[in-house]
Amino acid sequence: MFPTPSFVERVSTDLQRDLLAFLPELILCATIVALLLARLVTPLSRKHLGSFALLASGCALAFAICFWPERSAPIGSVPLSGNVEGFSSLLVFDTFGLYLRVFLLVFLCCSLWLSLLTGIPDAEDSADYYTLVIGGILGMMLMASANHLLMAFVAVEMASVPSYALAGFLKGRRQGSEAALKYVVYGASASGVMLYGISLLAGTFGTGSMPLISRAVAVASLGEGPTLPVLAGSICILIGLGFKLSAVPFHFWCPDVFSGAAAEVGAFLSVASKAAALALTARFLFVFSGSSRTGPDDLSGSALALGWAFMAAVTATFGNLAALAQTNIKRMLAYSTIAHAGIMMMALVAVGPRSVGPLLYYISGYLLMNLGAFAIVALVRNRTGSENLDAFRGLIRRAPLLAVGMSIFLLSLLGMPPLVGFAAKFQVFAVLYETGRDLGGHDGMIAWVYFGLLVVAALNTAISAGYYLKLVKVMTLEDPADPSPIRVSIGSGALVSILAGLVLAAGVFWNPLTQYANRASQSFDLAPKFEKPAKIPKDAVRPAIGPKGKIK
Repeated sequence: MFPTPSFVERVSTDLQRDLLAFLPELILCATIVALLLARLVTPLSRKHLGSFALLASGCALAFAICFWPERSAPIGSVPLSGNVEGFSSLLVFDTFGLYLRVFLLVFLCCSLWLSLLTGIPDAEDSADYYTLVIGGILGMMLMASANHLLMAFVAVEMASVPSYALAGFLKGRRQGSEAALKYVVYGASASGVMLYGISLLAGTFGTGSMPLISRAVAVASLGEGPTLPVLAGSICILIGLGFKLSAVPFHFWCPDVFSGAAAEVGAFLSVASKAAALALTARFLFVFSGSSRTGPDDLSGSALALGWAFMAAVTATFGNLAALAQTNIKRMLAYSTIAHAGIMMMALVAVGPRSVGPLLYYISGYLLMNLGAFAIVALVRNRTGSENLDAFRGLIRRAPLLAVGMSIFLLSLLGMPPLVGFAAKFQVFAVLYETGRDLGGHDGMIAWVYFGLLVVAALNTAISAGYYLKLVKVMTLEDPADPSPIRVSIGSGALVSILAGLVLAAGVFWNPLTQYANRASQSFDLAPKFEKPAKIPKDAVRPAIGPKGKIK
């Protein structure tokens, strides 16, 4: 009845290991508590706490980098060479999650630095703002490491609720308040649908653990295939994730929220939110592909993959076509975000480990490109009071550094060599081509779907030139309405220069980032492969799944 000493020792050892692996997240939790307590102290409540938040985030990033395994060697008492489950299997510590954790913390530090440069928030609201931003990043980090459907839902809500508040953070702006209200209503609806899907899967399989569900799906695939509740639950979960990705037809909140919120918040929603949603989507899709792999095509020829391919193609096309008519730069970048989400979704169409590396590379390059673009929008807004196209006319004469930096970011988003955007798109296109080529020997019709998707991606790249190059033309070839120069501080110039330099460097030297991304994708190679026999009796799968679908 009472726990034995050996049991207590084992629990204590596991808890120490899990807390050590969870140290960066614990630092962020402590930072949030400190920021909230600072509001209770009168002298601190009047000071700007951005420097403290940035310092604490930098410490969390340093520890996260230290946990990255070298040559599969254990770090401390945490064996990070494989998929190690923690906190009763609610989280998994693997190279994929570690990569996304470092990525999100790098973005957090850059975002906090940008907020210090632009002055949003002010000292009075700084504690609230940084609490929301850090809390949102914490939820996104949990999304990237979620190993259980319940933890996935909790992480999504932890990331979503601060985003709702940040969308309407600017006081006295009717447009921002309206955008935040729309975001809350649509987000709550998507969360409800996602939770219903989780309940269907958990009720069918008797567990919410993704590895156990993956094993059950693998066994079921040897017989009659997934049942209606499994299909319905999967679709509901993908609807919730599609909302976070702003994928068509769940994109309607994105342009309004981006145009109503501050540019700093737009960068947060555009980069970090999309990265976390893609990470969780990859883990969920792998449930239906990793353990049930029966050949080189993985899940690539299934109805789920083909439906995801159609959604990705429509998302990329709609985003680019809608961006052509925009005159507000934030709204244009919002539709650009939708378009790039479609391209990144295309990488996941080829469901399998080889698609994860290019996806991570794309996400990393997207951080540099989009954060830089939103940073320049915020800097120009502070000097001109406008975020429309007219504020950027003749920018090369008013602020040459900002104009050159913005041109580099836009050309990289377009996919021009030798910038990181070209390298990212090239790797995604290569995955689509290789998957179609491999499927050609099994099912020629399915292979042509992938080749068609490749053509759609290439055409969308050409369409995007219409609005990216238009802004470059306005900045460099047209005369400014106000010829007065725009003063750029040393810190602002340093941030823009660093981001632009990294965009160029990562586009010229692919190998370092590609190697880390491929190393992170190895987490999806560790699931066991099930060989499909030639003929399976119908009764063969019943012993593996007990009554009411519960796993034995």
